[in-house]
Amino acid sequence: MSTLRDVISAHTDLTSNSAAHLQRLVAEWQLLADLSFADFLLWGAVKDHPGSYVCLAQVRPTTGPTAYEEDQVGRLLEGEDAKHLHVAFTEGRIFREGDPVWRGDVAARHEAIPVRRRDRSQIIAVAARDTNLSDTRSPSHLELNYLKTADYLVQMLSDGGFPPPLLPGEPTTAPRIGDGLVRIGSDGLVRYASPNALSAYRRMGVTGHLRDRDLAELTRSLPSSADVGADAARRIADALAGGTPRRKEIEAKGATVLMRALPLRPGGKAAGALVLVRDITEVRRLDRELVTKDATIREIHHRVKNNLQTVAALLRLQARRVGSPQARLALEESVRRVASIALVHETLSQSSDESVGFDQIVDRVASMAVEVSVAESKVTLRREGTFGVLPSEYATPLVMVVNELIQNAVEHAYPPGQDGEVVIGVERDGDRFRVTVSDQGKGLPEGFRIADSTRLGLQIVHTLVTGELRGTIDMRPRAEGGTEAVVDFGLQ
Repeated sequence: MSTLRDVISAHTDLTSNSAAHLQRLVAEWQLLADLSFADFLLWGAVKDHPGSYVCLAQVRPTTGPTAYEEDQVGRLLEGEDAKHLHVAFTEGRIFREGDPVWRGDVAARHEAIPVRRRDRSQIIAVAARDTNLSDTRSPSHLELNYLKTADYLVQMLSDGGFPPPLLPGEPTTAPRIGDGLVRIGSDGLVRYASPNALSAYRRMGVTGHLRDRDLAELTRSLPSSADVGADAARRIADALAGGTPRRKEIEAKGATVLMRALPLRPGGKAAGALVLVRDITEVRRLDRELVTKDATIREIHHRVKNNLQTVAALLRLQARRVGSPQARLALEESVRRVASIALVHETLSQSSDESVGFDQIVDRVASMAVEVSVAESKVTLRREGTFGVLPSEYATPLVMVVNELIQNAVEHAYPPGQDGEVVIGVERDGDRFRVTVSDQGKGLPEGFRIADSTRLGLQIVHTLVTGELRGTIDMRPRAEGGTEAVVDFGLQ
């Protein structure tokens, strides 16, 4: 069972609202594990088995050693082993008493925290905070502040105040405590700032230490856009008031910092706020470079399209001046081939990546083929199936192949003035394609083989399919009459 919801539905009687709350908790609880230097395990009561609990999810700390080398999800506990969970679940309090528990050579301290929804209606699960005790030493100033903040958040978890509510459109990425942590008191003054948080603020132009300074006013006075600084300051003030503001990017002195403010309200009492900051200057610089490169690539495709259209116009002009009907026909065919390639580059010039929606290209190529041949025949074209999105390296040869097959069917399948239909069929299975261009016309000459054809268009098709697309092509009579050309290839 790969997902939290799968484990919940298989082992517990939790409602969908409770399951959604636990999913939100699991999305946020890396913060708890890192601040606590401990593993967090989420336990649910097993349906129809009172006193039994199943591990629904697990997270390990990135700041300290784990208490469990093996995965605990799906593990069942009952009896004396589940005593701490049972106390938290039935008595509704945080369980901290008890001796260390040994697993092999590792001793761990077990705590159990009842998990309530924000409406505080009932206990829906128990979060176990299991700390590896192998590294026993006096904690540093940073570690003491981490643990104090963790205790606030653990109490809020028991009260239903953690995790914060999900905001529409909120990004999934967020600063972690290793990026930078600032704890401020209920008066808005900084009680502690980690070295990385201090570095982030200094990159934005702050001098001196942060301790005992008003973080909201300090952020407001950063040498950035007035709106940016004031907005960030409002978010800090909102967190101090118990709100859960959105993440905010602050740009100042050439640095970009992602900030997130969380209220600290254990037991419903204001205890300040937790501000996480992450220096993302290099990330945003690379983003700007990518945007610039992407714009450059789209401009190149736009210019290639313009150049191809110019070539097509020159060929069309030359065709009008040529006296030989055979030469004029050859130039007009070249115009259509160049125009079909130009369509691919036109689509790429409007795309944000090197892929194209191929269906619209095929439809336009088919439309051009009908427009060119309308004076000689009454052929209609229809597409069955969908190509979807294709990489540009496949789109260019494939549009040439489809264009030639359509043109061949339109020009040679039906006598002038006769009604007819050409169908472009597409079957896609993952990365495998089977493209069929079929008609109900007069059929193929006796003994026809595309590899032996002397027509330039069919020679182009055979070369592109076997070479560029690394596929196969077969032109054969249809059982119902007419001809079908079948192209089979796969994306590599």
